[in-house]
Amino acid sequence: MEGKRLKQRLKEWLKNIGWGDWKIEVASADASFRSYYRLRKNGETYVLMDSSLMLESLPPFVDTNERLSSCKVRVPRIIVKNMELGYLILEDFGSTHYLDILSEENYRDLYKKAIDEIVKMQQADTAGLPRYDKDFLHFEMALMQEWYVEKYLDMTLTAEQKNIIDATLKSIADVVLQQPQGVFVHRDYHSRNIMLTPEGEVGVIDFQDARAGAVTYDLVSLLKDCYIAWEKEEVERLALYYRDAAGLDADDTTFLKWFDFMGLQRHIKVLGIFSRLHLRDGKSGYLKDIPLTLKYVVETASKYPETKRLADLLKLIND
Repeated sequence: MEGKRLKQRLKEWLKNIGWGDWKIEVASADASFRSYYRLRKNGETYVLMDSSLMLESLPPFVDTNERLSSCKVRVPRIIVKNMELGYLILEDFGSTHYLDILSEENYRDLYKKAIDEIVKMQQADTAGLPRYDKDFLHFEMALMQEWYVEKYLDMTLTAEQKNIIDATLKSIADVVLQQPQGVFVHRDYHSRNIMLTPEGEVGVIDFQDARAGAVTYDLVSLLKDCYIAWEKEEVERLALYYRDAAGLDADDTTFLKWFDFMGLQRHIKVLGIFSRLHLRDGKSGYLKDIPLTLKYVVETASKYPETKRLADLLKLIND
């Protein structure tokens, strides 16, 4: 019933701005409370983003769109906006996400193109963006214990096990903060949020939660994607391709440790988020992505003395 009412309101708004004769169809919904529609007329298409249930997400979207446009990152042009109602009409990038087309034959080239976009994104102005500081890194990682371990797995941890988690999360944050900071971070730069436009360009979407943070964050989101995985050696080669393209002064061992620990921070957080989406929001489609996310955490944590105890604990409680 609520969905019908929202769609009717959308149609009334479109009519009021002279778009009433455009056909409207559902395009997609994301993990938040935004909805997307495709508008069609005479072979032309646009995307309508409905943020009416999340009005607070619209100003960051518009602001970040402008930041990225200014450094030549391909983001959807805003055609019409109504900040009060929560509606945007955007350029249509089509329906081809990276996840739809990645294969053994093309992923190296496609990832290099996406990495080149990271280098461009990191030139964006970060003034006023919230920081990925130590407190926020810890806040995100704490989601794993609360939502994945205690609520999803229904585990009661001992005091010793909690201490292992606390000490490991501190070590992870320390290494993350050792690498260069303060660059633009998309925060969800993966195969479902990267598109191939009809012109064959890399199109970037879903960037409204951007922060200023570590240089490897978007790289690890891309290369250690929770929805698709590649051979470890190839992932490391691509990670070093980024290091060289970005002109970072770090040897292979140092840079790959930065990359690994950033991945640990992200994937520990994601275990909590996927569990919360299921338990709190009724979005259970992400449960199928937990095994790969957990695999990333356990495999990476097993490599380093600072994190090995967490790997052992996760193996124990997932047995």
